Amino acid sequence: MKPIMLLGIVLILIGVVALAYHGITYTSREKVFEIGRLEGIKKTDKTIPLPPLLGGVMLAGGILLVIMGAKK
Repeated sequence: MKPIMLLGIVLILIGVVALAYHGITYTSREKVFEIGRLEGIKKTDKTIPLPPLLGGVMLAGGILLVIMGAKK
């Protein structure tokens, strides 16, 4: 398989995932207080947004690369 086609397939997969999941969510832990052996921890969910435009551009670019790789 040609490298350009492989890159196109990877871009297509990432584009589909970016369109399906509109962001990456992770949990952040922060120590609020510590008294001896007693600790207070605050958990916060944070999201890194992935705009649908980014997913669409990656999907279109991947399709274009696959087509270009197939023609050569």
